[in-house]
Order: sequence, then structure tokens, then C-alpha cells
Amino acid sequence: MLESFTEITSKLQVNWDLVNTGLQFVTWGLFSLFLTEILRDIYHALCHKVIWLGKFHNKHHTAYRRDLSIVSLKAYQESQLYHDVLESGILFTASILIALIFRQWGLWLGVAYNIVFLSAAYLRYSQGTIDTDYNHQPGPLDTIPSMWLVNRSYHWRHHFDDVNAYYSGVFSLVDKVLGTALSLKGKTIAITGASGALGQALTAELLKRNAKVVALTTNPDKLPTDNGIKVVSWQLGNEAELRANLEKVDILIINHGVNVYGDRTSQAINSSYEINTFSALRLMDIFIATVTGPQAKATKEIWVNTSEAEVNPALSPLYELSKRTLGDLVTLKRLNGECVIRKLILGPFKSQLNPYGVMSASQVASAILFLARRDFRNIIVTINPITYVLFPIKEMSNWLYYRIFSKKVAN
Repeated sequence: MLESFTEITSKLQVNWDLVNTGLQFVTWGLFSLFLTEILRDIYHALCHKVIWLGKFHNKHHTAYRRDLSIVSLKAYQESQLYHDVLESGILFTASILIALIFRQWGLWLGVAYNIVFLSAAYLRYSQGTIDTDYNHQPGPLDTIPSMWLVNRSYHWRHHFDDVNAYYSGVFSLVDKVLGTALSLKGKTIAITGASGALGQALTAELLKRNAKVVALTTNPDKLPTDNGIKVVSWQLGNEAELRANLEKVDILIINHGVNVYGDRTSQAINSSYEINTFSALRLMDIFIATVTGPQAKATKEIWVNTSEAEVNPALSPLYELSKRTLGDLVTLKRLNGECVIRKLILGPFKSQLNPYGVMSASQVASAILFLARRDFRNIIVTINPITYVLFPIKEMSNWLYYRIFSKKVAN
């Protein structure tokens, strides 16, 4: 029996040439699909930069109302002809040329992919149906903008938030490269801890990007009143009084905090958790309660400064403990998907809390906005390479654990 088995296995030989050919086909095929989407997004961006292309593309923008319902059947069909059919036709032609030039069979998968898009666009034009127009389905936006794959909420922002951003159609890679995955232009952005070093640096950077800043501060006397920002005074424990102001805010940046250094008294414990953890949590809950309306999930965001103390020592035990708790609660609350929530995981920068910081607040603020505009949900800015390794591991493991062992309570 053993001999017969050995004889059978010896006769089984792998045709490595066939395997290699198959792998090459799959690799080139996937590359062709990816390349198609990159070219589609580049073409889309050019439509907003090149005047004569924009004349065709504008028909696409004028075909929809804010709820993504169509203005009229005629307008919709014209948008399909002058945008979707034209775009798909150009990409179909380009994919054929690429396949002929490089002579790889896998590239013809991209040709077939473009035939599907072209056919669907033509049917939408000829029959006026929207069934295959997935990113333009009408109705309320019930999910937050996705990070890697474009969904309705993400694409809605291109139509009604900023037409010169959010160009991506399937994958958001081009937007991430261009820095158009989040537009700050015209956004109303509220910042707690606005009188601190980072708060003032963020304010300056946001104003450069044409955002409207609301400074939420417990020290209004420390802020200038001649730089075009709105200053709102508040007190710890009275976060609910900010509800009316937060109703009109697009992005809330929770940036206030305290560092008691080596103090471990009961008063220091209460102060650390009250300011660094529970006040931030109350503000999050109040702001989330303002995420109402059919398109609010597409525009409302919270950014929380949790610090790299989530994963690294800060030579201040209570600062570490309170910030880690805040970070864990943010991870937990993200699971509800009520709005986009970003974490700011920041290394030591010079401020009132840390006079020995090695980075400047302006450098950190600039880096935060650079990454935010590329839709990073965990924004790490530090000189410590260990944080870039430890934080993703910690965040993913916590996210998985919380997802399995917690559940959202229905309102």
C-alpha cells in the first residue's frame, strides 16, 4: 500500500510553467483593474482643471439635487452621455492600447472591465435607469464616508461639499496622493484648548486653508480678537452649554488637557481623568447628538488628541492612564459609526504641558492637517519610530476585541 502511494505521488508533477503563466495573468489583470481606476480618477480631476473638459463634466454635476435625486430625466441622460459614456469610452480605448503595447494577456481583463462600465453607462443613457449608478443613489446618507473604497457619503461630498476635492470613484488612492480626500475649505471647525500652543498653531494652519475657526477656551483673555476667529468661553463640567455652538460646527477638535507630572494625590487623579478623559467624552457625546439630518454623516467629524501616551510612557503616570482611557473609549465609540472620528497620536512638542518637547507646535499642526487631508483616521505625528509600530497593533487588537464583545444599544 505504501509503495503504491509513493508511486502515485511520484507521478504527480507540477507544471510550473503553467503556474507561472497563471500568476502572470492574474498579476497583470489586477494591475489593469487598478490602473483603470487610477486613470479614471486622474481624468476626473482634469475635468475640474481643464476648461473644455469641464464643459462636458459640468452636465454631470447639474443633474443632481442635494439628496442625489435627479433634476430631470433629460438632465440625467445628458450627464450619462457627456460624462459617463465619454469617460468610459476614453478608458476603454486607453486599455486596448495598453494591452496591445505591452502584450500581456492579463491586461485584456482591464479591457473587459471597461466594457462593463461602458455598457452600463450606455444603458443608463439610453434607458434613463439609475440602478447601476451606485454612488448616486438618492436618499439619506446613512453611513460615514469610507476610508479606502468610495461610498455614497464620500462621493456626495464631491458634489455638495467641495467640487475641487473627492475625485476618486472606486478607490480613494488618488485623493490621498493629491491631498483631496478631505476638504477644509469653508468648514466650521471648533477647537478646545484653543489658547494652548497646539490650539493656536492649528488655528493658524486652518485659517490658511480657508476654514472658519471657533476657539473654545477656558482662557479667552489669552486669545487675540483681531484674527477673524470666533472665541467661545466655556468651563469644565458645563460642556452641555456648548450644544448650540456645536450644532453649526462641521469638525470638533478636542485638544484640551492637563499634565500633573509625578503627582499621584486623589486630587491629581480626579483632575487628570475629569479633564483628559470625561470632559472629552462628554463633548463627543454632545457633538454626536448634533449629527442629524440626511447628509450630516458626510460632513461632521471629531478629532481627538489622545497623544502617543496611548502606547508609550510620557514620564507622567496619570497623564498616561487618563489618555489611554480616552483612547480606548474613542476606539469603542468608533464602532457606532455615527460620524468620522480621528485620533491625533502626537509625540512630545513644546507647549505649556511639556516645555521640553522636541517638536514645535506649528510643525505638528502642519503635519496633522497634511495627514487629515489624506483621510488618515489615526494621525501619528512623532519622532519616535516605535509608536508607528506599536499603535496600529494596539488599535487593531482593541478594535477587534471591542467589536466582538460589545454591541451598540439602539436609541
